[in-house]
Amino acid sequence: MAWKTAILTASDKGSRGEREDTSAQVIRELVEEELGGEIIEVRIVPDEQDEIIAALIELTDYFKADLVLTTGGTELAIRDVTPEATRRVIEREVPGMSEAMRSIVMQKNRAVMLFRGICGIRGRTLIVNLPGTPKGVHENLAAIMDQLPEALLMVTGQYRQ
Repeated sequence: MAWKTAILTASDKGSRGEREDTSAQVIRELVEEELGGEIIEVRIVPDEQDEIIAALIELTDYFKADLVLTTGGTELAIRDVTPEATRRVIEREVPGMSEAMRSIVMQKNRAVMLFRGICGIRGRTLIVNLPGTPKGVHENLAAIMDQLPEALLMVTGQYRQ
């Protein structure tokens, strides 16, 4: 099944065109090659909670993405507000996915303990926060890739026991 996937980057510099969004490209490659997903929308917004919230709502409610993968805004800097924005949008949190990302990646890179990303559900969409670096995106997404198809079947109402 080709899961409809949207990518949302939270980056002040990226939204102003001052930095290339290489993390989104890593997401695209992993989704298309490993998950068999289809990228239906790619967005870059500044690190502003209201703009992240608006984009998440549009990607879930209007574009009807099965999966929204965010990159950026998940560490400790004052402008890193992606988890807070995500919490305001989701209806249910999926803590095991974010715990798995941290646990698996921390075995190789202790700095991942500073990653504050969360995962959750809005309607029939799974939202997953990822770090803002290409390496962080790859490591964290790889940590949950094997469970994404089953999670997406459940979230979209297609799971059959």
